[in-house]
Amino acid sequence: MTGTSRITGFLRELAFAYVFGATASLDAFIIAFRIPNFLRRLFAEGAFSQAFVPVLSEYRQTRSKEEVQVFINHIAGLITTALFCITVIAICITPWLMWLFAPGYIHDPTRLELATSMLRITFPYILFISLSAFISGILNSYGKFSIPAFAPNLLNFALIGAALYLAPYFHPPVKALAWGIFIGGVAQLLFQLPFLKRINMMPRPQLLWRDEGVRKVLKLMLPAMFGVSVVQISLFIDTLFASFLKVGSLSWLYFSDRVTSLPLGMFGVAIATVILPHLARKNAAKSQKDFSKALDWAIRFSLIIAVPATIGIILLSGPILTTLLQYGKFQAFDVLMAQRSLIGFAVGIPAFMLVKIFASGFYAKQNIKTPVRIAMIAVSANITLDAVLIIPLAHAGLALATSISTTINALLLFLLLRNKKVYIPSSGWVKFLGQLLLGGAVMCGIIWFLNADLTVWFKWTCFSRAFHLALLLGAATLGYIGSLWVCGMRVQHFLLPED
Repeated sequence: MTGTSRITGFLRELAFAYVFGATASLDAFIIAFRIPNFLRRLFAEGAFSQAFVPVLSEYRQTRSKEEVQVFINHIAGLITTALFCITVIAICITPWLMWLFAPGYIHDPTRLELATSMLRITFPYILFISLSAFISGILNSYGKFSIPAFAPNLLNFALIGAALYLAPYFHPPVKALAWGIFIGGVAQLLFQLPFLKRINMMPRPQLLWRDEGVRKVLKLMLPAMFGVSVVQISLFIDTLFASFLKVGSLSWLYFSDRVTSLPLGMFGVAIATVILPHLARKNAAKSQKDFSKALDWAIRFSLIIAVPATIGIILLSGPILTTLLQYGKFQAFDVLMAQRSLIGFAVGIPAFMLVKIFASGFYAKQNIKTPVRIAMIAVSANITLDAVLIIPLAHAGLALATSISTTINALLLFLLLRNKKVYIPSSGWVKFLGQLLLGGAVMCGIIWFLNADLTVWFKWTCFSRAFHLALLLGAATLGYIGSLWVCGMRVQHFLLPED
């Protein structure tokens, strides 16, 4: 289900590129979307989910069903009230938010005014999507993963429809995308409610701040808002710096970020979504051995995906962007510019995936402080690297800075998990890494042998590009999987240890 949302997400980006291109108006929309989307990942999918799911899992393990329902009711009352107030205040102070998050637009009144007007439309998305994330957390805790994973498709459908059909009725046309965000947020929320009712956990919002469970979630949330969302904070810092660069820079960063989001969203987020409640249950049952085994599985499975994803995206960055985006107003020059930042982001794919896994190991134990301290180091490194790399590499330097700082974050989290003996690696890691190395080498050889010069890709038709890219990806994937199989890796090695 997560995979389907990534596919429709690519269709969404294709619609954006075809209709609007890498233009000043799309730059303005990206800012108007990124602010509530950043808050979504910071609060809803980030801090709230990481605090709420372990506490809910603990309640299910140790409390009655009635107590679980009361806890859910109180959380629903809290987030509905808080987010409604935040949304109203944010709409009232939208111009100041734009000055804060996109200071480079101060000297471009046209883009500033357009982005400000769209932000007023898109900001309620944080209310709808946070409530949707709350419902998703309940469903995930009860083992219902497919519906929450499918829900993002509705946002993609709304944005595709807005770009292709509503845009001609707006002035400027890009404003249709802002209303697409609003409609998509409402649709995601309403879509999940019937499935919540099926498990008899429909919340009846009640505002009670002194509830034990509510206070526990709040205590975990405050530091988690920073700790779990370091990647998003880094990306937003990139946006702030990019607002000072030439027109199109934000769009190039946006499209390259979306390409790297395919493996991260399809596998990285999916693995982290499954592993967090699993680890929380192991921690509640005080089964440290099984806890470590589950972490080991998640790390290995992430690397099995991250290695070929990194190699494939770096070596095929140009063909991927050309095949997916070079239509309509998205020109060959835009492909070359986006290719630079795509390579910068691709370097960090393993770290992006592993940070989610390592952080889950701490949050499942309700240890928030440690990831926060590490995140502060990583964000500081990102700001420093942004300031250094933006000069020689422009927007590509911002992407590379994010990858490097995320790698620092992942490495420090791993070292602390090992030092605290929360994670004890299972046997066979030397053989496993050797298998990945051989598989990656085979992939590189296949792509190098079959790939054509990028100027040739520019001349091909849409069908020829898609055919050759499918051939390259298929051959490289088969070579990678075949190498792993020859080295002794089997399907049963990918199975998560059972409860």
